[in-house]
Amino acid sequence: MTTPGSLHHIELYVASLGDSSRFWSGFLGALGYVKFQEWSQGVSFKLDHTYIVLVQVEPEHLAPGYHRKRVGLNHLAFHAASRQQVDDVTHWARQAGYAVLYEDRHPLAGGPNYYALYCEDPNRIKVELVAPAEA
Repeated sequence: MTTPGSLHHIELYVASLGDSSRFWSGFLGALGYVKFQEWSQGVSFKLDHTYIVLVQVEPEHLAPGYHRKRVGLNHLAFHAASRQQVDDVTHWARQAGYAVLYEDRHPLAGGPNYYALYCEDPNRIKVELVAPAEA
């Protein structure tokens, strides 16, 4: 049973389905998502009742200029199971060549009690993975 008001799905239009699929399958796979659907212009990943969809932008709509600090989506934040999971996904992101943001303050860029990874996907969408607060 789903909780009314909970997130059903997120759909992201991407510049390169292949590049984005590599990032999101690694990132979401580490969180327990599984590939849900796949078609020539898209793919989705599901965890429980929530899924994330990636769709290849049609060439006529592929205009440069996305930036998370402009009007529109700023970032997506996910709960991590532990600080160790944040560290593991950070290691994966670095090894795969993805930008880890705020390196000089990682993993406490959000403050002394906020243990998180901030990185960017291939479209420069900021993605956050937040460890639970320590008791």
